[in-house]
Amino acid sequence: MSEEEQNTLLVRRDKDGAITLYADEDWAIERGADPSELVTVPIPRELYVSGTVQQLREHAANYLESLEEAGGS
Repeated sequence: MSEEEQNTLLVRRDKDGAITLYADEDWAIERGADPSELVTVPIPRELYVSGTVQQLREHAANYLESLEEAGGS
């Protein structure tokens, strides 16, 4: 997918598994997030434009799980 076809969100997974979405790092920091805990997640444009917050969280969770599996943790 080209960069024009997707956007990104910053994501933090809490210890309880909850996913928090942030539009940018400054906003995340303002809300108390540790920048070292944030992961940039590519979001397909269609999902970014018309998806629900729950769909965005599910996409982010799946993305983070795929990173964990690839990293062997």
